[in-house]
Amino acid sequence: MPKVAVVILNYNGKQHLATFLPSVLQHSAEAEIIVADNGSTDDSLSFLASSFPNVTCIALDKNYGFCGGYNRALAQVEAEYFVLLNSDVEVSAGWLNPLIQGMEQNPEMGACQPKILSYQQKTHFEYAGAAGGYLDTLGYPFCRGRIFDVLEEDKGQYDAPAQIFWATGACLCIRANLYKKLGGLDESFFAHMEEIDLCWRLQNHGYQVWCLPQSVVYHLGGGTLAANNPRKTYLNFRNSLSVLLKNLPGNKLYKILVRLALDELAVLQQLIKGRPAHAWAIIKADIAFVWNLKNLLQKRGQAKGMKETSPGNSFLLWEFYWRRNKKFSDWKN
Repeated sequence: MPKVAVVILNYNGKQHLATFLPSVLQHSAEAEIIVADNGSTDDSLSFLASSFPNVTCIALDKNYGFCGGYNRALAQVEAEYFVLLNSDVEVSAGWLNPLIQGMEQNPEMGACQPKILSYQQKTHFEYAGAAGGYLDTLGYPFCRGRIFDVLEEDKGQYDAPAQIFWATGACLCIRANLYKKLGGLDESFFAHMEEIDLCWRLQNHGYQVWCLPQSVVYHLGGGTLAANNPRKTYLNFRNSLSVLLKNLPGNKLYKILVRLALDELAVLQQLIKGRPAHAWAIIKADIAFVWNLKNLLQKRGQAKGMKETSPGNSFLLWEFYWRRNKKFSDWKN
């Protein structure tokens, strides 16, 4: 077994550590378990020291966000494989074996994820990753088992291993040398969409991303930012545009203009729903994206072999709202 480091990023998550860390310790004997504390202001560190003294702890001096926290923590970890695991994930027996075996057997596999089911409703997929992520033709993310907020019941329909476009940051297994070669997660994202950017960069360098559903974990979700938090809306809209500018080939950059126009429709939708804070978050996200164009273009210039690797011509809004295809299995991908 190659050396595997399971790294959990924690920020004021004492309760999550108490609830979920025992399952990780019970079912991950073959790995080193590390908790990277992102400058917590609660008593997470003292709780870890007293309750889990055998768990390695990396204490960062402040909250660097999901991206910066992991980059700083993983720079201090030596392993062949990194597993980035959210603090609100319960793992199952043998969950690591399919991931590591899959990576060992396929040298072109740069990253992979397990099947992600809901901790609260274990018969259904969970929003953040489900059975593997994709992007539609305009760069909107969706998953096998999750289209927008529609979560399918897990009936084994996605149990076949599949090459996907992005693996969820809730439980992401990646070759350590590739993580370091690519510079890790883009810290300008802070949080959200950073795993899509990383997986796209992996593919631009000739590697594959897979979902290996024989590995199963259960994700609570919303542990750091709830879905109704305008900050989450801001990060998702800003970072989604950033992903496209960094990675799309030159002849596809017009799609960003289409996305910006559709963002204005999203603002109107939020106002109709009586959610002015979310409408303002979308406006601020678009302004921040434009303000950061110079930095994004510099990163784009450093990219290698940029190509469009999103699936086919599927258009998420058309499929979901017009054709009424609410499930991934209804689509013709």
